[in-house]
Amino acid sequence: MLFGIGLPVFWPPTWDCEDGAVIRVGILTISDRGARGERKDLSGPALAQTVAEQLPTACVVETAIVPDELAAISATLVRWADESKLNLILTTGGTGFAPRDVTPEATLTVLDRLAPGLAEAMRAASLLVTSHAVLSRAVAGMRGRTLIVNLPGSPKGALENLATILPVLSHAIELLMEAPDAEQHH
Repeated sequence: MLFGIGLPVFWPPTWDCEDGAVIRVGILTISDRGARGERKDLSGPALAQTVAEQLPTACVVETAIVPDELAAISATLVRWADESKLNLILTTGGTGFAPRDVTPEATLTVLDRLAPGLAEAMRAASLLVTSHAVLSRAVAGMRGRTLIVNLPGSPKGALENLATILPVLSHAIELLMEAPDAEQHH
C-alpha cells in the first residue's frame, strides 16, 4: 500500500516499443514490501526484459507494484484487461502458502475461463528444478481477450516459469485475438 491508500506503485519500462508490436503486455508485481518501497522489485524488470528480448511482437505497456491485497490485485487486473486492453498480463509474487499470498484467489475472481495447462506445465517444469514447485498455487486464464498468468515472486522462479510457456504465448494470444491465420499455427 503506497502511503496507506492502496495505490499501485509504477515502475516505467526502460525501453521503447517497436512500431510493429502487436502483443500489449502488463507486468504486475505483488509485494507488500515492494509496494511500500522497502524492497527493490527484481522480478518485474527481469520479466519485462525477457519479454522484450524473446517475444519480438510484444511490448510492455503497463507495469505496477501492488501489495498482497486481493482488492488491489483484482482491480489492477480488471483495469488492465478491460480498459487498457492488454493481451497478456504476467503477475509475479503471491503464489505460495504464506497467509498473505492471495494472487491466485485475486486472479480467479476476475477470470472468465481457466487455462490450466499453462499452470500445470510451469509446475511440471519447475519440479525438475526444485521440489518446492509443488507449493506453487499459480493459475492462468482468460478475461475476455486477455491472458493472465501468475508467476512466482523470485526472479529465478519467474523467469524459469516464463521460459516454460514462452513458446506458446504468441499462438495463445493469436487465438484470443481471433487472428485470421491463428489456426495455421497448430
